[in-house]
Order: sequence, then C-alpha cells, then structure tokens
Amino acid sequence: TIIALALSMMIGNGGAAYLSLKLGEGEGEAARKGVGNAVTLVVVVSIMLAAGFLVFIDPVLTLFGATDVLRDYALEYGWVIGLGLPFMMISAAINSMIRADGSPAYSMFCTLSGAVLNTILDPIFIFGLNMGVRGGALATVISQGVSAVWVLRFLTGKRTKLRLQRRHFRIQPKVLAPVLALGVSPFIMNATESLVNIAFNSSLKT
Repeated sequence: TIIALALSMMIGNGGAAYLSLKLGEGEGEAARKGVGNAVTLVVVVSIMLAAGFLVFIDPVLTLFGATDVLRDYALEYGWVIGLGLPFMMISAAINSMIRADGSPAYSMFCTLSGAVLNTILDPIFIFGLNMGVRGGALATVISQGVSAVWVLRFLTGKRTKLRLQRRHFRIQPKVLAPVLALGVSPFIMNATESLVNIAFNSSLKT
C-alpha cells in the first residue's frame, strides 16, 4: 500500500500542480485535460498494480519481511486489500486535485467519511461477524470505496470549477508528461518510505 500511495501521490499531486498552473494562466481547457488525464492514468495504474500484487502476493510479502507465523494472516488480509487497491489510489489522487480546485472542505469530507465508516465497520466485521483479519481488510476496502465514489462524483458535480467531459479523459502524452514531472518529488518521498519499511521489517525478522 505504501508503493501504491507513492504512485497515487505522484499522479494526484502532479495533477493538482498542473491544475493550479493552468488555472493561474487562464487556460481552463488545458486544466481540464490535465485532471482528466491524471484520473485516467490513476485508474489504469491502480488496476495494473492490484493485478500484479495479487499475482505476486507471496514474494511481495516475503520482500516486506512477513514471517512464517504471520504469513497466513498477511495473505488473508492482503488478498482483500489488493482487490480494493484501486479505490485507495483513486481516492488519494483525486483528493489532491479537489483541494487544488478550491474545495478543501469537500476533500476533508471525503477523507473523513471513509475514516469514520472504517471505524464503525471494523468492530462489526472483526468481532460482530467474527471475520477476524479478513473483516478488518473488508471494512477498509468498503470505506475506501465510499471515499472513491465521493471524489469521482465531485468531478462531474456542480461544486467543481472544471466539470469534466468524456473528451478530457483521453490520454495525451504531451499533457501527462508535465503532470508526472510535477509529481516526481512526492513520489520519491513516499517511495523511500517504502524502502525504509522493508529495511525495518527485514531487520526485525532477523
């Protein structure tokens, strides 16, 4: 999830910076294309990453320091979280662009709604339905799904300045290139955190 978050921050923060720049230059159509391209990219990347994670889940857990004692729990949790990975990435990426669009309160609402729902569902699924680790993962995925629905709804709603249309979601390399360039810095910061996490877990395992 740390790697997924790093990628979503690269796309989301890059799209937010591009949006701010183009709105400042008075180029509303270019801003819409930037956001639309960023949304399409995060959807595609999140699906590919989720598929890759589920295929290689066992070696990935080994890389991150899962011990034999914890492996069954990690697999049980990881399968559910892997299936819901697109929800997390979409929510995190688009939230950054919502703030840049001038709606930080709505962004906070999207984040808090997922967090509150997760807090409510966790004890219900884990203890009430006796689902254990899988229940905790399912509660997280459902909460992230709700947040993802809220952020996607914003893009075509009345609150946004952009009001994206279908044509804005077509991938254009000349638009994506500056978006990704602007998002490299947060990607490096979050990716190095993932490397530190691997090192810590490997050390603790030893």
